[in-house]
Amino acid sequence: MIPRTHQAAYPQSWQNELKSLITCPRALFEALELPTEALPKALIGDTTFKTRVTPSFLARMEKGNLNDPLLRQVLPWEDEALSIEGFSDDPLAEQQHNPIKGLIHKYQSRVLFIATGQCAINCRYCFRRHFDYQANSPSRQEWLEAINYVQEHPQINEVILSGGDPLVMGDSQLDWLITELERIPHLTRIRIHSRIPIVLPSRMTDSLLARLNQSRLQCILVIHANHPNELDSHVRAALLEAKGAGITLLNQSVLLRGINDTNETLSELSEKLFDAGTLPYYLHLMDKVRGAQHFDIDKDQAIALHNSLKASLPGFLVPKLVQEIPGEPNKTWVG
Repeated sequence: MIPRTHQAAYPQSWQNELKSLITCPRALFEALELPTEALPKALIGDTTFKTRVTPSFLARMEKGNLNDPLLRQVLPWEDEALSIEGFSDDPLAEQQHNPIKGLIHKYQSRVLFIATGQCAINCRYCFRRHFDYQANSPSRQEWLEAINYVQEHPQINEVILSGGDPLVMGDSQLDWLITELERIPHLTRIRIHSRIPIVLPSRMTDSLLARLNQSRLQCILVIHANHPNELDSHVRAALLEAKGAGITLLNQSVLLRGINDTNETLSELSEKLFDAGTLPYYLHLMDKVRGAQHFDIDKDQAIALHNSLKASLPGFLVPKLVQEIPGEPNKTWVG
């Protein structure tokens, strides 16, 4: 494992930073010195999906700028209260593939565990913003039922930990779950989908990386960054330390109107990701979840943008443009 460099930048533990989250629009406006006349619009959006922002992510935003690309990802807005045809509470029809509490089985060789319902931040375009986490928060005994489901389906070779955000879990709880999965002989990989390395890099501790490094399962960490401004020096150091621990790092982004819908932004994001030891993996068309319609981009525009990326970047830095269509056995490549 390479020497740690980013941890000293944080005067408090990652657990304490989680306790210091900004959880209301008024506090967000005060911290960033935003124009107060816009606050009522933010308060409307907050009633549909609560505000949640980490101090470290907040520190990368430009004060006074309502259009800051990081702020717009977490700032509630009045448009979220609208009901628009074609946008639903369950855009991926996950409820149809939820045979056991906490487990989603859509694809033949892999299952997804809803490891927790908590996130360090609430992204306004989140496709699970209406997901019933209360009905999918297993006790330890119920987790054993999900693990038994995996044991009884030998075609499953990979478990994806998602949520919420699985890295909000403490080390002991995460260790227990990984240990139980390691006992299943036909499993070969564990994949962790997490925004935490981006929004709470202090969570990437020695103990976490050591546990993932020691697993018999090949560990893949799929992070979620949408804009190059998210990748500051602390995030870069945390990602490089994870790579040094033998963890495969991939990034998936969501294509968002007014945030990353230009060639320049996405090209810079791919370059900065690779500099941080992470391969661009997917560029998603936004899932049509109710409340996020103002971020949506026309498919033809997305294809044109992706084609421009192919001309600007070497092939290994061009993420696959995909969308998830309910009922399909895999993600669908677009264009």
